[in-house]
Amino acid sequence: MAIVVNLDVMMAKRKMSVTELANKVDITMANLSILKNNKAKAVRFTTLDAICRALDCQPGDILEYVEEDGNG
Repeated sequence: MAIVVNLDVMMAKRKMSVTELANKVDITMANLSILKNNKAKAVRFTTLDAICRALDCQPGDILEYVEEDGNG
């Protein structure tokens, strides 16, 4: 997948746990873990908005485009 979720990096920078972020964003810990571990196929803009508000960051701080090597 060419989009990488750097949620764990922003959480570490903000010293925020999965539990704390899940409560602030009103998302289950399971769904947040799916996002954090790059297993998500999609993310709602409302969820992305809530994450950015909770972590005081921009979407580009969380989402990154990485070129695929073509061998996938």
